[in-house]
Amino acid sequence: MDNKAQSLPIILASQSPRRHELLTAAGYQFTVCAPDDSVEKGVCSKCSPEQLVVDSAVAKAAAIAQQSIAAGQQAPAIVLAADTVGACKSEVLGKPVDADHARRMLQLMSGTVHSVLTGVCLWHLPSNQFITFLEKTTVSMDVLSEQMIEEYLDTDLWIGKAGAFGFQDGLDWVRIVEGLGSNVVGLPIERLPKWIEALMEKVA
Repeated sequence: MDNKAQSLPIILASQSPRRHELLTAAGYQFTVCAPDDSVEKGVCSKCSPEQLVVDSAVAKAAAIAQQSIAAGQQAPAIVLAADTVGACKSEVLGKPVDADHARRMLQLMSGTVHSVLTGVCLWHLPSNQFITFLEKTTVSMDVLSEQMIEEYLDTDLWIGKAGAFGFQDGLDWVRIVEGLGSNVVGLPIERLPKWIEALMEKVA
């Protein structure tokens, strides 16, 4: 990471271990302050997948910004929030609630080319100005036999992952067609420096 890319402390509005790992590996210094699960429930579920992830990211960032200000936050900082879903055959694929839900997701995506979308919001404190971004990655999945699906479900690696699979798990039946692999993991980390720069230009 360019040392100039991070001009302010970052508050990661997420409990995702994958986003934590991506930021850490890229050399960012940050603290974690995750919003309550109820924040996402206020996002319209009838909008497009693209709008859904952006609106969700904004809701998460706003919640943490308000919480930080209420706690007496005065020093400048950047709240980073993101939301990732899969989109396949007009269905939005978030995190599976259980193994049956994960099984249905994998059956739906089996043998298809589908999209993974991440909405990102960078929120500046204390000005409360923010910017949003949308990143799309096209993913190809092999045809999965019932045995392959059940063997993967038995690993529990699908838990807590949008679309019920983790690209970072080294699965040989998932490939990137176009876009960033980090976006499928949950945060397009390669884009972050220019996005932070864009936010700082807006605030200046």
